[in-house]
Amino acid sequence: MLTERQLLILQVIIDDFIRSAQAVGSRTIAKKEDISFSPATIRNDMADLEEMGFIEKPHTSSGRIPSEKGYRFYVDHLLSPSSINEEEIGTIRSLFDSRIYEIEMVAKKSAKLLSEFTNYTTIVLGPELMETRLKQIQMIPLNRDSVVAIIVTDTGHVEHRTLSLPDGLDSSELEKLVNILNEQLKGCPIAELQECVQKELVGIIKKNLYDHNRVFELLTNLFGHTKAEKVFYGGKTNMFSQPEFNDIGKIRSLLSVIEQESVIYNLFKSTSTGITVKIGQENQMQEMQDCSVITATYSIGNEPMGTIAILGPTRMEYARVITLLNIFSQDLSKALTSLYQNEK
Repeated sequence: MLTERQLLILQVIIDDFIRSAQAVGSRTIAKKEDISFSPATIRNDMADLEEMGFIEKPHTSSGRIPSEKGYRFYVDHLLSPSSINEEEIGTIRSLFDSRIYEIEMVAKKSAKLLSEFTNYTTIVLGPELMETRLKQIQMIPLNRDSVVAIIVTDTGHVEHRTLSLPDGLDSSELEKLVNILNEQLKGCPIAELQECVQKELVGIIKKNLYDHNRVFELLTNLFGHTKAEKVFYGGKTNMFSQPEFNDIGKIRSLLSVIEQESVIYNLFKSTSTGITVKIGQENQMQEMQDCSVITATYSIGNEPMGTIAILGPTRMEYARVITLLNIFSQDLSKALTSLYQNEK
């Protein structure tokens, strides 16, 4: 059980180290306005905190830095909400008040803005496509050889793909194909579109379209590469600016993991609500065990649909990040719920 004095000293050490990235000594603590203890008393309490595992001594300094146990105690018991300035609040509100009609665009803008506000790496997971369904397909010819296919889901996600147009498939045939797809596939899970074509549309397409073999090739190119995950990044290289990551090998291994979208999606996707904080070795991937990861879910209605994650050093501004994530997840949920209800 920590004394009130030890709690105060621990909080001062962690707050100071988060700001400065420098080990904190007893004289530095004694100079703080709200500290009235002597350096000798502070040193005794620091020794006790070190013995209990809340702080540790770097090899090159007489000061102390927080341990992972110290950070965990700080997050669980000492953290107070951070204040966000009016300009930042205004920027967030303007993002979600703007008329954005695509989940993808909202996610991209959120990731970029959060990375700018925190100077950490932001990862926003879009709704899992296996849980989303087709609302509409459009195909717009670019020229005689190619077409842009637009896939719209029931959650408002819009995806554009440029495809080669089969020889001999004129505009009237293309229109017939689009009508068939919209009539037969509306409501089909996005991840099952290729399977639905093979099971349900072969006979219909053969009956109504002349060059059906090339049409099936077009549909394979359209539906055969649908990814089950959508990952949007902000500030991928922000970690380079953190003094903890001067080791190029450490950065390289971390970035190699971040680049693997399927790994990141499965790592951070969540069906639980609220804020989750994982510190250092609480992260299951070895490449992230020098980091802290704070995540929040966003919802459409009462259904969790995606995750916002902030990746930074263990010396993270926890209070500020948690406050920002609370604001973003709530506002993103409201914006997407409104968008989804308008689309229905």
